[in-house]
Amino acid sequence: MKTVLLTGFEPFDGENVNPSWEAVRRLDGQEIAGARIAARQLPCVFGAALEELRRHLDALSPVLAIAVGQAGGRPDITVERVAINVDDARIADNAGQQPIDQAIAADGPAAYFSTLPIKAIVSGLRENGIPASVSQTAGTFVCNHVMYGLLHRAGPRAGFIHIPYLPEQAARHPGQPSMRLEDCVEALRLAVEIALTQREDAKIAGGATH
Repeated sequence: MKTVLLTGFEPFDGENVNPSWEAVRRLDGQEIAGARIAARQLPCVFGAALEELRRHLDALSPVLAIAVGQAGGRPDITVERVAINVDDARIADNAGQQPIDQAIAADGPAAYFSTLPIKAIVSGLRENGIPASVSQTAGTFVCNHVMYGLLHRAGPRAGFIHIPYLPEQAARHPGQPSMRLEDCVEALRLAVEIALTQREDAKIAGGATH
């Protein structure tokens, strides 16, 4: 059976949970559109996250890989369009690293576009009552680091999705939006189904820009 790799991150920046991992791990072992989900956790650490990701890609040879991360402050599911070739950390990662204006891949292009059908995913989520939008930036922290590294390695259809705080996190950050875990899980399930069954965005998917 075909395999889909879903990754989420460990908690970071003082949080007790990371909604990305809480959501993807609930899909581990499930079958979606003829493929089995393999959920794996990545460290929120520059460098080490990519090492873990590559190990899982080598072991699983997935037909689809979607990395998922937390985007505290965003109100909806955001499907990322582009990853840029820079690490520029506002805060330290979980190993205390805080790179500033460093290239992720010295020989890599300035950016990569997601090879997911991003518009189809957003439309599908909205049709099922889940707030969603296309995001034009994955930031410059470990999420972007992983998205760029994933796309830099030629292979399966791949991309990145950000999800909001969980309600218990937002309760500690007054005024911040949140989304129920059940809705995050359903959003990722739908995203996988759409990515496996829809054609990719033909004009820019898989492209790189200098």
